[in-house]
Amino acid sequence: MITHSPPVSAPPDITREFSTKPLTPNAAHLWQAALGELQLQMTKATFDTWVKPTFALSYDMERSLLTVGVRNAYAKQWLENRLYGMIERTLNHVLNHPAEIRFVLKTREESEGDELAAREANNGASTFVSTDAMPQARPNDSVQTPMLTDKVRSASQYTPSRSQAATLNPKYTFDAYIVGNSNRLAHAACIAVAERPAEAYNPLFLYGGTGLGKTHLLHALGWIPQLRGKHVVYVSSETFTNEMVNSIRTQTTEEFRRAYREVDVLLVDDIQFIAGKESTQEEFFHTFNSLHAANKQIVLSSDRHPRAIATLEERLRSRFEGGLIADIQPPDFETRAAILRFKAEAQPMAVPSEVIDFLSRKIQSNIRELNGALTRVVAYAQLMQAPLTVDLATTVLQDILTQTPVSMDQVINAVCDYYRVSVEDLKGRGRNKEVVTPRQMAMYLLREATGSSLPQIGEALGGRDHTTVMYSVEKIGQEIEQDDQRRREMLAIKERLYNGQGRN
Repeated sequence: MITHSPPVSAPPDITREFSTKPLTPNAAHLWQAALGELQLQMTKATFDTWVKPTFALSYDMERSLLTVGVRNAYAKQWLENRLYGMIERTLNHVLNHPAEIRFVLKTREESEGDELAAREANNGASTFVSTDAMPQARPNDSVQTPMLTDKVRSASQYTPSRSQAATLNPKYTFDAYIVGNSNRLAHAACIAVAERPAEAYNPLFLYGGTGLGKTHLLHALGWIPQLRGKHVVYVSSETFTNEMVNSIRTQTTEEFRRAYREVDVLLVDDIQFIAGKESTQEEFFHTFNSLHAANKQIVLSSDRHPRAIATLEERLRSRFEGGLIADIQPPDFETRAAILRFKAEAQPMAVPSEVIDFLSRKIQSNIRELNGALTRVVAYAQLMQAPLTVDLATTVLQDILTQTPVSMDQVINAVCDYYRVSVEDLKGRGRNKEVVTPRQMAMYLLREATGSSLPQIGEALGGRDHTTVMYSVEKIGQEIEQDDQRRREMLAIKERLYNGQGRN
């Protein structure tokens, strides 16, 4: 359980600076600040798939217009149609005034070329175009961040999968992974598999809560065999499903199958999301069998143990359990501090040790939230040209730090107060819409705010089965990402909850 000390009031000079200092943000710094907040507002799958690969191109202060580069038309359409409202609100919050965001199709290479041309045309004069958001290589990254081999680039003529085969993140290496008691087994297993694919543990199944480093390990594992000429493919289960559906629609099923079955190492992130999808499970079952029979390596990640994935077919469950299963737990204080010290080295300004210790004590839930808090604090200090202190961190993160633990009853009361339904109806067996939506929202918030297990939540809401709870949690989570109204409802209930209006 996370415990918080009483919030420290910001010194008057910092408060005045936040409210009166004119904003002159660099495009990359502005987008970095927005990304830090967006990372805390959406699921890992959504952030990593649609938001994380974007990069700032320019910021027009007169029009308050931020232009962001997007890698392909499909991602651009998704951002504009599904996530625009959330991103715009976050940008407004970062700038503290209304702003507009525009997404354009452009690769990082094109952006870099545009910047070089602009600089030459202006004889070195500054321009709005910025590549500051591009990842900066660490001194020891040169060995582990190669250009993609021709084998990977030409692995398949199936266009969607070919693009997915090129998504290993150069920032995610074993050198950049901090090892502690919470992740030692998973880390050791990944190194063993990377060194001897299909010989050590096959399949390797990693599981742990959100934001604990599973994706980092998948990418790090993939780099070593890829450097040695192996054909490595990384894909999320969501992308696998979407590409399968698309291949059926475009009559390219055989190409799709070859793209995933003619590989040396297959890395699948968030495999739990194929549960309940009959066609996807059928396709992945045969893909798994084909690879395993050919002595090819399979590595899977999930937020839960295979036995805890409800509606997963038994034949898949037994195969997932046929290799090594390694769990990842939340990091302890020493590991959190080590992670922040490592991340601080790549920040554009020095991070005092007292700020690192402060964040390590206060942010205990997961690594993603820890890194997001550091990014957010550093970005604000840069944007406001303020010294990076514990007081500033307290001010910037006050929405996180002032949240105290809540009980299951408090969550249920807050939901009932908001939707104006009785606790008895919420826990009852009624199936009308007026009570089903509040009940599902309660399940989602109980999972998020209290960390209770699915069976515990089901018991608290009238003895419901844990599979019902899991379905409701995932359903509301998807609606929050795609429906502004549902997201507003969730935020309003949270406000009641943490302001005490839903408490006994």
